[in-house]
Amino acid sequence: MMDFAQNHSREDATFLGFPLHGFGLFTSLLLVLATGFFTFFASTTLAIFALLGWNLVGHHAVNYADSYLFVGFPAGLVALLVAFVVFGRLWLRAKGHKARS
Repeated sequence: MMDFAQNHSREDATFLGFPLHGFGLFTSLLLVLATGFFTFFASTTLAIFALLGWNLVGHHAVNYADSYLFVGFPAGLVALLVAFVVFGRLWLRAKGHKARS
């Protein structure tokens, strides 16, 4: 009975609505790219609006292209690497679980 409860809870585990099991290789890579893509554009948007406020309030002339290079690109790369590790581990764990079953 205890074994059923442990397997049942492992299969139903989710994170932000995403199931934490059963990702294939293509799905994992697609989620990695989507995470990096979303993080790049979200952080770039926030950086552009922050520079807009900085330029308007302080009468500065900071180039908006700096938000892509110094905020969006590094944030996208970090998110891409973190997502690759997370979804790679989930994919390897699913492959190991299938091999044991």
